[in-house]
Amino acid sequence: MMDRYSNFAELSRHEQDGLDFTILFRHRDSRFAIIAPHGGGVEPGTMDIADALAGSDFSFYAFKGNKKTGNKVLHLTSNRFDEPVGLSIAGNAAIVVSVHGTRDQNDTILIGGRNDELKQRMLEALRAAGFTAEISETTGLRGQDPANVCNRCTSGAGVQLEIARGLREKMFDHLGHRPVRQRTHIFYDFVASIRAVLSLWR
Repeated sequence: MMDRYSNFAELSRHEQDGLDFTILFRHRDSRFAIIAPHGGGVEPGTMDIADALAGSDFSFYAFKGNKKTGNKVLHLTSNRFDEPVGLSIAGNAAIVVSVHGTRDQNDTILIGGRNDELKQRMLEALRAAGFTAEISETTGLRGQDPANVCNRCTSGAGVQLEIARGLREKMFDHLGHRPVRQRTHIFYDFVASIRAVLSLWR
């Protein structure tokens, strides 16, 4: 999918902050930042997941699409994502974990990014919890570019989680773009698996 806008400055000239999109964040004195650069109606469910992963312990950021329809126009590819608050949150963390959604109707979680050790730990934890997960070798979803927002942290090596739509649909009673979703046990199992890895990271 080609982005309509080449950067945030161009996007913000055509889309209205507070109406078409909202920027949400919490800064914490933590080595981790959990971000959803395509939240709200752009990649439904990803903001909810990132928010729960961050909890009260880690920094959190989301770019949330608010449109009733047509939120895909707000998508900025991770390698060109340059919204200033998001870059600030990422740049103040040692490690960024970004949460994304693919359009696939399967249950697969693709794990990308430049932090090989953390990727492997997450892979093992997710598989142990019964999830289908793999280290991403998919073109465009590997998260290896230093400019990718998941790698814009002080270590230069973060993690990118790409969660298939089929799995996200099982995490909520209704994935459709709406203010309140009921979360299922699959949502909580996923969050617990990733948070357990982060809590033990040294």
